[in-house]
Amino acid sequence: MLAEITNGSAAPRLRSANGGARRVAAAVLGTIAMAAAWGVPSVYPTGVTRYDPARAWNGYVVFDGRDRNTYLIDMNGNVVHRWSKIGFPSEILDPAVTGGKLGHLLVQEEGSGGHADDFYVNPAIAELDWEGNSVWRWGPEAPGGAAQQNHDWQRLANGNTLIIASWRHPVAGFTAPVVRDQAIYEIAPSGKIVWRWVVSEHLKEFSFSPLGLKMIRGGFTSAGSQAGFLTINNMQTLGPNKWYDAGDQRFHPDNIMIDSREGNVIAIIDRKTGHFVWRMGPYYPDHDKSPAHRLYSDKVPRPVDQIVGQHDAHLIPKGLPGAGNLLVFDNQGAAGFPPAYLNTLGGTRVLEIDPITRMIVWQYTGESSGGPLWSFHSSFIGSARRLPNGNTLINEGMNGRIFQVTPAGEIVWEYVSPYTGDIAFGSRIVRMRWVYRAQPVPYDWVPAGTPRSETLVAPPDLAAFHVPAH
Repeated sequence: MLAEITNGSAAPRLRSANGGARRVAAAVLGTIAMAAAWGVPSVYPTGVTRYDPARAWNGYVVFDGRDRNTYLIDMNGNVVHRWSKIGFPSEILDPAVTGGKLGHLLVQEEGSGGHADDFYVNPAIAELDWEGNSVWRWGPEAPGGAAQQNHDWQRLANGNTLIIASWRHPVAGFTAPVVRDQAIYEIAPSGKIVWRWVVSEHLKEFSFSPLGLKMIRGGFTSAGSQAGFLTINNMQTLGPNKWYDAGDQRFHPDNIMIDSREGNVIAIIDRKTGHFVWRMGPYYPDHDKSPAHRLYSDKVPRPVDQIVGQHDAHLIPKGLPGAGNLLVFDNQGAAGFPPAYLNTLGGTRVLEIDPITRMIVWQYTGESSGGPLWSFHSSFIGSARRLPNGNTLINEGMNGRIFQVTPAGEIVWEYVSPYTGDIAFGSRIVRMRWVYRAQPVPYDWVPAGTPRSETLVAPPDLAAFHVPAH
């Protein structure tokens, strides 16, 4: 299934180890099928399809192509630099944490192939310089002798590197003899692990119901995921923020925000104790409501409602509009223990949430740009990043579409990745162009003289936009 070769939230395969889980699976299967009933044209333009230089934030964007290259593009979609490796995600480092060195990139040095197991059990990770040379490498020092990094990483101000990694080992109380657990490691430049946090050691803190814990320990997954039994797919330190400045110790800049895609949980880990000090999910006010009741409101502010299979949860950094609020890409993809009902119309959302009041203060859906809910949809993968001018860069990962919206939801820049690759989908090989994450990159993060273009791209009249006959 597709879920097995990405991060596990798209496929409508439901597995269970007990009758109760099977009954839950049967109850939501129809909902998942309805939510997956979307389609895209077989022919579509790629590259930049619209761009308003006066209203967009102008910079570079870096992303992973399915042809196993990392691309840095300018606002007109020109490839201004390319690395022949990809990361999970491909991420350019802020010069503030590289000693001023420009254009350094984190990648998986080996194993970055078309199958998910390559992403999850890769032997090593590396920091590449602008020319593609490896200036730091880690893997042989890892537990088991391989990095097994997946989903996220972060270079810290002290020079250490935080990563999410898989760890296969027996876990008491689980049906499977060996569980693909997930861990967070802080790694010193020397390769030594100086801090560690493991999901299974904190399972009770996720606050799943007795049925939910039974399903997790029995091996049930709502989407056939092989990434780990809770799939921790995001991990970032909070950084300086107004909540800590006001005295809220839960928001210490060194504390770590994570999200569990499969568990529908967003949480903050206290670096000193390892315990959760803030959590949202796994259950939301309308968790048990039928799809007929899941037509989302566009009214804000309003209390947080059902989030499903989310990605890229993080606090908006200080200095940006909305600083201190939680920004999250709410996939609305199959997830939860037991599974949450999905929106009947199959749309994805980006939510900005006040973490203190737990109110949604801004959102983006397909309707925000004048389309139906399903015109913005990525049931697996995706990201959203606030930009200095108040716009938001969104990666509709499943479809390889990266776009920038104003606070009112108007699309002022849009790019469709042309880079495809053959990927295993069950017993078949299919060609796909998904993008795991898109990162906005300021011009001064890369070497001076790197080309860039900021020329208006006016979208065509779609009613008159035809492929000519030959």
